[in-house]
Amino acid sequence: MAAIPAPIATDTATSADGTSIVFDRTGTGPALVLVHGAFTDRSHPLLHEVARTLAPWFTVFDYDRRGRGASGDTRPYAVQREIEDLAAVIEAAGGTAMVFGGSSGAALALRAAARLPAVTRLALWEPPYHVGPGAPELPHDFASRLTALVEGGARGEAVELFMVRAAEVPADVVGAMRADPSWRRMEALAHTLAYEAEVMGPGNPLPVDTATSIGRPVLVLNGQDSPAWMRDAGAALAQAVPGAVHRTLSGQTHAVAPDALAPELLEFFARHA
Repeated sequence: MAAIPAPIATDTATSADGTSIVFDRTGTGPALVLVHGAFTDRSHPLLHEVARTLAPWFTVFDYDRRGRGASGDTRPYAVQREIEDLAAVIEAAGGTAMVFGGSSGAALALRAAARLPAVTRLALWEPPYHVGPGAPELPHDFASRLTALVEGGARGEAVELFMVRAAEVPADVVGAMRADPSWRRMEALAHTLAYEAEVMGPGNPLPVDTATSIGRPVLVLNGQDSPAWMRDAGAALAQAVPGAVHRTLSGQTHAVAPDALAPELLEFFARHA
């Protein structure tokens, strides 16, 4: 007999600036908060499936970052406000929580963990820091360029700029993507791409001072088939965080499969819960 999926409850936390942050809660056990990367919200199948898989062991909180899904988006944007959003979700989770972040969401989770003692454990999937040769070259004003395009009504151009320059998707592939129904959804999130650039910082540098300040268990994960520069970034981050563990998942790319990711998170968080 197939297992009955854990029920999902939707609720709202209020951030320090009054912004409503909507989250789904599922499962029972210690609190675990999931932090999404670019182009995703709590409806995205990857972390939605991870939440379902981990629900027998943890109470999983999967939230819409500001500007996405059902959450609000008080302006002006600031990374500190996103950290306060995560703090509000953790407070709703009971005051402390383990945290997982993926891609640029991993960079946000790392910055938040350095400021929030309420983050008790941290797992990170491929934060796209640029630590050596082979990484994409991004303009120093990448965030402001993205914002200018969106404010000028060129949402599609903002998505294309981010995809080509930051995600290394060939321009002809992006051109073909414009005909796919998913393009409209990506355009709807175009205003949040500048937020990702702000989280990463100009040029996506590895935040060594932030990393060295983390005094809790940390797991850094990479995909074996991800670009070499992403694997280098994961190794460099794990080396910078005191006591961090670095693992490489066989056969995985940056678009990691939930059935490869979830067991790693279960083993790490259950061991440290």
